[in-house]
Amino acid sequence: MAESESGAEKSEEPTAKRQQDARKKGQIARSRELNTLAIVLGGTAGLLMFGGAIGQKILDVMTENFDLPREILYNERYMSLNLLAAAKHASEGLAPLFLLLLVASIVGPIALGGWLFSLESLAPKASRMNPAAGLKRMFSMKSIIELLKALGKFLVVLIVALLVLSSASEDLFNIANEPLELAILHAVQTIGWSSLWMACGLILIAAVDVPFQLWDSKQKLKMTKQEVRDEHKDSEGKPEVKGRIRRLQMEMAQRRMMSAVPEADVVITNPTHFSVALKYDENAGNAPKVIAKGSDHLALKIREIANEHQVVLLESPALARAVYYSTELDEEIPAGLYMAVAQVLAYVYQLRQYHAGKGKRPDSLNDLPIPEDLRRDE
Repeated sequence: MAESESGAEKSEEPTAKRQQDARKKGQIARSRELNTLAIVLGGTAGLLMFGGAIGQKILDVMTENFDLPREILYNERYMSLNLLAAAKHASEGLAPLFLLLLVASIVGPIALGGWLFSLESLAPKASRMNPAAGLKRMFSMKSIIELLKALGKFLVVLIVALLVLSSASEDLFNIANEPLELAILHAVQTIGWSSLWMACGLILIAAVDVPFQLWDSKQKLKMTKQEVRDEHKDSEGKPEVKGRIRRLQMEMAQRRMMSAVPEADVVITNPTHFSVALKYDENAGNAPKVIAKGSDHLALKIREIANEHQVVLLESPALARAVYYSTELDEEIPAGLYMAVAQVLAYVYQLRQYHAGKGKRPDSLNDLPIPEDLRRDE
């Protein structure tokens, strides 16, 4: 089990913030063996795909440089032109191989850990220039593991190389008896296949190294219980984080509240400073609930939504203030306001009947019964 510098046991999985911070510092899993495998496989694949073209270009260079008329040898200008032509043939033959190697050198590192460019990992560190720290790293467990990996890689490649050379020995001896052109093409092909088989030997090393690097990277990022608590405290305790959380909560609550206004039976207003929307469910048999409330700008928004959805607006400053200060959102009104709110709901019912042509217009509400302990001044 991993331990921190203080000796505490690192038993907790790394948090998302810990992983994000480590990635910013360039501390992600990387495998040198996977990179080497990708480059070697890319190079051998390039030899097999473009070996014929490379061999032909070599023949062109040899033909142009080893079969020269006598009079040209004394022409200094021709020698420079011949050098440029040879460079052109060589670059044309090797360009596809170099391009494939470039792609392999990029794909290999990002295959494990993804693409990452970190300026922090490029910054100089004094600890890297400390001789004592350097000696400690040289004799650390990681250095021993790297040494064992290097020895293992050497032995695997050596064994595969001996097997390949043993199986291809006849081809190698036959090359000496072939014409020059065929010998060059045959040699390139033999080298390509031999390199491919030796590269396949590296697959075993990479198959062991990649899981180890993933495990090692995870172990380094593990945290102690105290580190988890401290990180949670730091992230949650920051004023800007708390403020942002509160703003998001308020915005969500306001959106939910505004969506409930069209379902209200009545909106009681101050008329300008306060607005409270009440909903009464006859089937439930409970007291009316406050489904939306607000002051100033929010009160104006509630009135606008109520007008848009033809919800009854009732001006009653004393009752609006009493409900606003005594009742929280989604709560039932207090018992002291039952009588006043009942008169309001009866008025709303009669008003609806009047608009439907089924009754006379109700009288305006005046002096609603509001207990003194629930009354609030502006």
